[in-house]
Amino acid sequence: MSVPAAVLGTGQTHHVTKRHDVSMAGMCREAIDRALTDSGLTMADIDAVVIGKAPDLFEGVMMPELYLADALGATGKPLLRVHTAGSVGGSTAIVASNLVQAGVHKRVLAIAWEKQSESNAMWALSIGVPFTMPVGAGAGGYFAPHVRSYIRRAHAPDHIGAAVAVKDRRNGAKNPYAHLKQPDITMESVLSSQMLWDPIRFDETCPSSDGACAVVIGDEQAATTVEATGKQVAWIHATAMRTEPTTFAGRDQVSPQAGKDAAAALWKTAGITSPIDEIDVAEIYVPFSWFEPMWLENLGFAPEGGGWKLTDAGETAIGGKLPVNPSGGVLSSNPIGASGMIRFAEAAKQVMQRAGDYQVEGARTALGHAYGGGSQYFSMWVVGSERR
Repeated sequence: MSVPAAVLGTGQTHHVTKRHDVSMAGMCREAIDRALTDSGLTMADIDAVVIGKAPDLFEGVMMPELYLADALGATGKPLLRVHTAGSVGGSTAIVASNLVQAGVHKRVLAIAWEKQSESNAMWALSIGVPFTMPVGAGAGGYFAPHVRSYIRRAHAPDHIGAAVAVKDRRNGAKNPYAHLKQPDITMESVLSSQMLWDPIRFDETCPSSDGACAVVIGDEQAATTVEATGKQVAWIHATAMRTEPTTFAGRDQVSPQAGKDAAAALWKTAGITSPIDEIDVAEIYVPFSWFEPMWLENLGFAPEGGGWKLTDAGETAIGGKLPVNPSGGVLSSNPIGASGMIRFAEAAKQVMQRAGDYQVEGARTALGHAYGGGSQYFSMWVVGSERR
């Protein structure tokens, strides 16, 4: 039997295009300090630190953990780095939770970040990598054919991508930490924006952000101590990670098998038999708006070809059957290394009733989801307001 674990607190920076005022260390410390304050703890209460970020070339600094240990509060404590491409924020939170669940540590701090302004992710994704298929066009160029395949297979109408963008950007306008705030965005403005990678338009694309996110995860004793102060915690009901190669004959890049396997394992562990009926809110990694319906199907919220119908019916909006990305999601803030952890942290905030103006009423169970690489790394968790 594993030790019960819960999210005690979360912290984020204000995500922006360029943070000229702080170093990577200073930016990470902002998120850490907010997470510690949110959990009512100090660095002295933390037993270990787990850090995660996307590929080092995104910032042009190799192994930044070597010089960040002191600023992150890891001096004299175990320090572990996680790397699973764009899903790394989620994977980092899972590794931290596993350390608690295994009884290795009582309280673990997880921190993930990206300072994209110090390098260029498009360039980093376009260089030749030995023994693998070249991308050559960044993430958008890589994923656009998969989106076209989804539209053809699902017989989805052209406006679905714009509908997701409008929903998430309007949600992001309610989030004080979001990078993009566009309360007045419309379907017309999205559909008239520049086509970048057919069928992905400019306003259907995530921004490039500097930012950091941190979560504090504790065991049952730590969680009940927080609850005794009148605050809610987010109990971790289940976690799952799965991986598959980037390219192989017959690979389904519209609905990767690793994603389906991770979701199946997650629902089984959490005791969930009907995700669409038992999950109250979902924070799903959607860097390009068309991925909302694609991942709704991959995760089992909708049958094949049915994801876009949930979106089109307004069921993924706040107040719908399954609110997706009430925080604004990756379409509103995208510090790549932290984006997955933000999804996990925002899911926790919903069940802790700490989401402010974008709080989903009655949220008791929530999904946090991240993917990375060529849709090959998947990490996800289910958190709830009550211990299982």
